[in-house]
Amino acid sequence: MEERRRLGRGLAALLGDMAEPELAAAERSGSKRVPIELVHPNPRNPRRSFREEDLADLAQSIREKGVVQPILVRPAKAAANHYEIIAGERRWRASQRAGQHEIPVIVQDVTDKEALELAIIENVQRADLNPLEEAFGYEQLIADFGYTQQDLGQVIGKSRSHVANTLRLLKLPESVKDHLRDGRLTAGHARALVGAVDPEGLARKIVDEGLTVRDAEALAQAPKPIEGSKPGRPKKDKDADTLALEKTLTDVLGLAVTIDHRPDGSGEFKVRYRTLEQLDEICRRLQNG
Repeated sequence: MEERRRLGRGLAALLGDMAEPELAAAERSGSKRVPIELVHPNPRNPRRSFREEDLADLAQSIREKGVVQPILVRPAKAAANHYEIIAGERRWRASQRAGQHEIPVIVQDVTDKEALELAIIENVQRADLNPLEEAFGYEQLIADFGYTQQDLGQVIGKSRSHVANTLRLLKLPESVKDHLRDGRLTAGHARALVGAVDPEGLARKIVDEGLTVRDAEALAQAPKPIEGSKPGRPKKDKDADTLALEKTLTDVLGLAVTIDHRPDGSGEFKVRYRTLEQLDEICRRLQNG
C-alpha cells in the first residue's frame, strides 16, 4: 500500500505541466527523442475517445512549437528498441498528424499494473477521460489486480465514494451511456439516473429540456404514483405550510425532503439520498453547521 501511495505522489514529477526549465531538467534525467514509428499505443489505455477537432488543434500547435511535454513510455515487451505509451497517446497521435519524425519521451520501466495506474491517474488529473472511460479504468484495476475501492481511491487521490459512484455508471443502459459519452449528460446527471425506474426516459427528458443536475436528482427521486391511484392529491393531514416547507428544503438541498408533522408537535424529517456522494455532502453540511 505504501508503494501505491508513493506512485500517486510521484506522478506530478513525471506528468505535471512542464514549463521549459522543467522540460530541460526532465531531458537531463532521462527524457530523449525517439523515432515516432518506434512508439506504439497501449491497448489497455483507459482513454478510448479522441475528438478529431482536438487532435487537429493540437497538431497545429505541434507544427508551430513542437511537443513541449514528453510522453511517458515503457520498453515494449515484444520488440527491442520499441516503446509502449503509458500516458500521452493524444500527443503521439497529433504528432503523427503534424508530420513529426521524432517525439520526446520519458522512459519508465514499470509493470502492467503500474502502467495502468499511471495512465488512469494522468488522465483523471487532466480531466481527459469521460466518466465512462474513468469507470472502465477503475474496473480494470479492480478486476485484474484485486484493488478494493478504498485502495483505488488512495492511489488516484479520490474518495472511496467517488470511485463507487463512478463504477455505478457502468450499470446504466447503453442509450444513457451514449448520452454520457457524447457530453449530452454530465456525470452528475448520470449518477442521478442509476437505479431510477426509467433511466432512458428520464435521460431523454433531461437532454430535451436541458435540466440541471439538481432537477435530474429531484426527478429521479420523485415517488411514482401507485397504479390505479389518483395522482396529485396530497395527504389530507399535510397542510399547505408543511408542503411548502418540503418544497423549499428540497430545492435548497437538491434532495427529496419529507416532513411528517403530528398534532402533538412531534414528527419526522426525512432526507432521501441515492448515492454515497450525496450522503457525504449531507454529512459535510451537518458537520460544518
